Amino acid sequence: MLAVITGATKGIGRALAERFIQEGFDLAICARTQTDVSATAAALQALNPNACILAEVADLSERADVDRFAQKVLATFATVDVLINNAGIYRPGSVCNEPEGNMDYLMRLNFFSAYHLTRALVPRMQAAAKGHIFTMCSVAGLKAYPGGGAYSVSKFALEGFTQNLRLELMTQGIKVTAIQAGATMSDSWAGSGIPAERMMRAEDVASAIWSAYKLSPQSVVESILLRPQLGDL
Repeated sequence: MLAVITGATKGIGRALAERFIQEGFDLAICARTQTDVSATAAALQALNPNACILAEVADLSERADVDRFAQKVLATFATVDVLINNAGIYRPGSVCNEPEGNMDYLMRLNFFSAYHLTRALVPRMQAAAKGHIFTMCSVAGLKAYPGGGAYSVSKFALEGFTQNLRLELMTQGIKVTAIQAGATMSDSWAGSGIPAERMMRAEDVASAIWSAYKLSPQSVVESILLRPQLGDL
């Protein structure tokens, strides 16, 4: 069994990689820096010495890196059982006056990376008539909010993409789940001054995703909405 997880060296992605490898999965992971990828792969291998780990350096804001990672996955593994589109970055802003190029970059990394990687890997799932695609859509893709800017727009795009995937793949044995997560403790919140206890734990998000994955073939969780107990920040 293979789980493909993007942005797997930190935060939710790292928690997901740890959960799936401890559950007996092989992994295909990627991140932007060799140091992070190598250190994460070593730590994950220690959790399950028998697992096969493909760990690649890839900047998923670049289409060529998305394609290269996808082809390496397909060449290395016979099946793609789980795809978790997790790679992304948060930048606050305003549509009317955010820096030039901000929208283009966030759309490439947050939206188009998931779009192109899914399109590259889903034929392998279709051939097996099974699989599960999870996409990190965020509460920012459900409702506009002050300072959301390009980040919120990119997450709205992911939400629409995931809903369309669900409709297209439901008769092919492939499950599709949108993850609308609120504030989760990660590097994005480093230096914010907000105590970790005010935010969700990445491990909680990973547990919710694992629970959705473990359902019987005739059931699917279409979306998982998670917020801190005290509400959004």
